[in-house]
Amino acid sequence: MTNTVKIRLRKPRRVFTFICDDSMLRRDDACIVQTERGPEWGTCVVPPEPAPDEMRQRYSMRVLRRVDADDERTFEWMRGEEERARGICKTRIEKHGLPMKLADVECTFDKKKIVFYFTADDRVDFRELVRDLAHDLRARIEMRHIQVRDEAKMVGGLGGCGRELCCTTWLNDFQPISMRMAKKQNLSLNPSKISGQCGRLLCCLAYENDQYETAKKKRLAPRPEENAPPQEKRREAPAHPQAISALPEPGAAPDRPKERERPARPPREKREPRPPRQESAAPQGDAAPENKGDGEKRGPKRRRGGRGRRRGKGGGEGGAG
Repeated sequence: MTNTVKIRLRKPRRVFTFICDDSMLRRDDACIVQTERGPEWGTCVVPPEPAPDEMRQRYSMRVLRRVDADDERTFEWMRGEEERARGICKTRIEKHGLPMKLADVECTFDKKKIVFYFTADDRVDFRELVRDLAHDLRARIEMRHIQVRDEAKMVGGLGGCGRELCCTTWLNDFQPISMRMAKKQNLSLNPSKISGQCGRLLCCLAYENDQYETAKKKRLAPRPEENAPPQEKRREAPAHPQAISALPEPGAAPDRPKERERPARPPREKREPRPPRQESAAPQGDAAPENKGDGEKRGPKRRRGGRGRRRGKGGGEGGAG
């Protein structure tokens, strides 16, 4: 049977799962664990628990042993070496004039490597700095660029609520925080009130953000009365038990109202036909013109007189000479 245990490392202060063969390890006991970087100092958070044998393939880190007297002396030497390395590094940074800020120093348990954590706005050329630190400390030097939130997690401190920082105590991963979360919670948008020790937005703004979104959806959701069909809205309980029979059945179609009967109109009276229209008689002196067909056209009217007659060869009026 395999046992798993939760161990909090010294730097960074994160909790990892380790394989433990010693079932007598208790809570808050110091121990030496094997990590990817080598042996490290750790503290037990959750006592060993039984687990299937498949966990050995899933977790590669394991607990080496409990802390003894030699390990305690090594731990005290590590703390003193870290303070000395911090002072030397700050002096070298000022000498080279590098735009960087030293956050923390970590010395491995095997005394072979020293890790420097720093923050910077832009990329920094620290090759000369590493060369000088390796000559002064006689160890392998590693420089790691971290963000301002990671710096606050390492340094620690008190928040605006009066308690220790969440990232230092229990928060392992940082979630993205936006100004929209503060607007949903009707908080003041003053940067000094919603910013933490790291200068970024407070991590606690994300704790209740889901509750505000759920409450907003419930408030905007339509009520069941609004989605009910119009027939169910107008239906009311009858005041008299005899009126129950008048209500339609639930599955039956509603009865249409009867049309209003209109009175019959009286028959129209027959009107007498009008007499044909008489045309006025033509005058006696002139003969009535003959009616021609619609398709025929009347020729031009000839004038009576000498101009209309043809003259003869002799120049007189028509007739033989």
